[in-house]
Amino acid sequence: MSEDRRSILQMLSEGKITPDEAERLMAALERGSQPASGAAPGARRNVKYLRVVVDTDEGHDGPTKVNIRVPMNLLRAGVRLSSIIPPIAREKVNAAMAKNGVPFDLNQLKPENLEELVEQLDELTVDVDQEKTKVRIFCE
Repeated sequence: MSEDRRSILQMLSEGKITPDEAERLMAALERGSQPASGAAPGARRNVKYLRVVVDTDEGHDGPTKVNIRVPMNLLRAGVRLSSIIPPIAREKVNAAMAKNGVPFDLNQLKPENLEELVEQLDELTVDVDQEKTKVRIFCE
């Protein structure tokens, strides 16, 4: 067992950190110990774009092709800018979203949340109810 792992377990046993914090620290150790070359599973990638691709053969005016590439830096900047929205405006946005069935709290939007989303996109599955339609959402 490495000295770092031993230290984490010691802090956990002394009550200095919670089990969730210990788990995150252990995961960070594992990510840090993986080789830098190659795309090892669970390794953090340098993600530059969020992609949404829709390809369908069906449509009113023929085939539909959509290819959206959103720079992640734009998303990160947007998340940071949300913190300067006045509190009363945030509450109005939250109320309007809830009224439309979207239970989202703009006050909870943080840059860390976006990074968690990026990490989880590798496991994202989108189900489309139309037979000849393909939808992909991924990071690159």
